[in-house]
Amino acid sequence: MSVKLHVHGAAGCVTGSCVRVEIEGGAQVLVDCGLFQGPKTLKALNYDAFPFEPGEIAAVLLTHAHVDHSGLLPKLKLAGFKGPILATAGTRALCAVMLPDAGAIQEMEVEQLNRRNRKRGQEEVKPIYTARDAEAAMALFRAVDRDVWIDVAPRVRARWWNAGHILGSSSIEIEVDEEAGAPTRILFSGDIGPGGRDFAEDPQGPAGVDHLVLESTYGGVERRPSDRTTRRAALAEELKAAHAAGGPLVIPAFAVERTQELLVDLIDLMDAVEAPPGPIFLDSPLAIKATEVFLSHAFHDMGRNPFAALNERGLLRFTESAQESRAIERVHGWHVIIAASGMCDAGRVRHHLKRLLWRPEATILLAGYQAIGTLGRLLQEGRREVRIQGEPYRVRARIRTLDQYSGHADGPGLVRWAEARGPITGGILLTHGEPANIRALRERLRAAGFAAEAIHEAEIDHAYRLRADRAEIGAGEHVRIEPAAVSRLDWHNARAEFLNHFEARLRAAGSDEERMQIVMALESAIKHDQ
Repeated sequence: MSVKLHVHGAAGCVTGSCVRVEIEGGAQVLVDCGLFQGPKTLKALNYDAFPFEPGEIAAVLLTHAHVDHSGLLPKLKLAGFKGPILATAGTRALCAVMLPDAGAIQEMEVEQLNRRNRKRGQEEVKPIYTARDAEAAMALFRAVDRDVWIDVAPRVRARWWNAGHILGSSSIEIEVDEEAGAPTRILFSGDIGPGGRDFAEDPQGPAGVDHLVLESTYGGVERRPSDRTTRRAALAEELKAAHAAGGPLVIPAFAVERTQELLVDLIDLMDAVEAPPGPIFLDSPLAIKATEVFLSHAFHDMGRNPFAALNERGLLRFTESAQESRAIERVHGWHVIIAASGMCDAGRVRHHLKRLLWRPEATILLAGYQAIGTLGRLLQEGRREVRIQGEPYRVRARIRTLDQYSGHADGPGLVRWAEARGPITGGILLTHGEPANIRALRERLRAAGFAAEAIHEAEIDHAYRLRADRAEIGAGEHVRIEPAAVSRLDWHNARAEFLNHFEARLRAAGSDEERMQIVMALESAIKHDQ
């Protein structure tokens, strides 16, 4: 029997995680089925047909609830998948709030887009799925225990290991029975946590696997050692500086784990007056619901509710409705807003950015990974003018980054975790990373003693045949996008940048006559090109 891995996402980028495990002549299972985020060309894959037949998939094995790993599961069901979605209880509980939220956001944004399309005489579009579709997909979920082998398809069994990334997150070990000889053991890392965190265990996993599929999000990063004290001190300094600047602080929210950790530290810092106290608006219905799940699953052994002190002082305010969210505009003085989404590409945070980006007294604090092409990444890179829903906005606010709250291991941490999984007799396939981080992790692995020829950089929609001692790269059967295109800015980004430069040039012109000359020169160049 031969096993092939088809990498359908998170190859050369950090979103859209999806690997199809094909036992030739036998079953097929998916590990993850996530949404693509980033440039519009990449996000367009969310609307395309799957590059496989969903009805032929026996089961989905889910590493964790983040939408870049789970976000296309409702679409998979709509396309004909009828098997079980196997995940830990924590992952299932989070998906029950995250997937309907993703559907609701799609419905809202498609409605707004169609309103603009009607005015422009363009065709209307449909959401990938609705909130109701997502709720229906939850009927397919089946909870699994960690560290226990279960049969997931004929000749295929799996077990889940704590990955230490978010609540319920896991690495997944798969064994495929061969017709002759020992079974083939494949380990999918999922997203590996950094270890040493307050509310998550250190990442674990088996030893002695044949093949390893390894995430590389921060493969090129080496962080300074950080503990709760240094992390809180760094946050306190950001709060003090934002308060001194005279405006509000906006933290784009990764609704699961990142938001909860930030809230706990904000509570403690303000309660101890180690940072300026003020109202905190949790302006994300998803983060509010996820916080309830997080408390019920993760804080029961602390002996207290870590949010109690802030609630007693009346500083934490949940803004669930759109009306409550808009009312934040009327708040004066020092306050903190935590609003989704974490990469600034969707949700209510865009509304706050529209009204605050141009204000030099405001502060935007990025506390998580910003994928290439996202608004968060453009802000992080220092762009002085950006476009939100097609409209230009000048960036005068303070843009800050705080990496201490990352839920991912850095490069050395990933290498240590991989070493503990040894001996790895076959191949290592690097996924879930941008090219620079993938290349850096590859070099770190080589320096740690892993054979260079055993390490492969995954390409989207390409297949990898697993042998006992190696992984052989095969051509993709249904390649939807060129591999290089997943890790670079696309023409939509280039157009936005061009329009920003063009309008800046018009503003800088000394007269209307000069502006007319600029416009006519551009029009002439376009006509000449045609």
